[in-house]
Amino acid sequence: MSFTLEQWLLGALAALLIGFSKTGVPGVGILVVPLMAIVFQDRAAVGTTVLLLIFADLFAVYWYRRYTRWDKLLQLMPWVAVGMLAGMVTLFLVGEDAHGRDQINVWIGVLVLVMLAVYLARLRWGDRLQPSSQAGLVATGSAAGFATTVSNAAGPIMTIYMTSLGLPKHEFMGTTAWYFLIFNVVKVPLYLIVMALTPERPLFTSEGLIFDAAMLPVIIVGVVAGRWVLPRVPQGVFNSLALGLAAVAALRLICG
Repeated sequence: MSFTLEQWLLGALAALLIGFSKTGVPGVGILVVPLMAIVFQDRAAVGTTVLLLIFADLFAVYWYRRYTRWDKLLQLMPWVAVGMLAGMVTLFLVGEDAHGRDQINVWIGVLVLVMLAVYLARLRWGDRLQPSSQAGLVATGSAAGFATTVSNAAGPIMTIYMTSLGLPKHEFMGTTAWYFLIFNVVKVPLYLIVMALTPERPLFTSEGLIFDAAMLPVIIVGVVAGRWVLPRVPQGVFNSLALGLAAVAALRLICG
């Protein structure tokens, strides 16, 4: 596979957004999912993207590690693991439709919109709909684990959850940074297992690795830009941007 100029440009935009989302405005990261799907047009987009995400996660963890709320993160972890196992099984069982599109993305998009609706309803009706309740932890963790495994699309789910907790933006970034680094690393061996079971639908390819190597400098530009932007964005604007972009991305996943 040789990449066209358009694919290189779209891939570079995706890499820039990955870096920027990890250290600046997290909502923009979900736009990477459709961009990478255009570049690779198969499941190799998932494996190629996760390696770029891990590289960017390292910067986010280094810069925001002092702000991590481990109590919030540890509450989610068991349920994320459950969701990841479900996602792994789904990757093995579910193929693509006649147009080569994974229907999983539609499910994730609907799920994100439902969570956003719950968050907005909570603003009106109070803590009765708080997703940090036990039921909310189970639903959020499972959904995030599933979404991150099948298409690297847990960003909107975690954005809505962290925003609902009312965390200051630096704690938001520090907590999500560790979440994504830990579980993105865990996904790599899971993807290798899925590849061994379904070699006709590879998640990692030599072309993808070459693409990743070429995009590393672009990610560095993105993470530096994001770190510059974050202190200059007011908390209210940060929350509105994150939630608005999560909604847009969910619609993009549904509509294709």
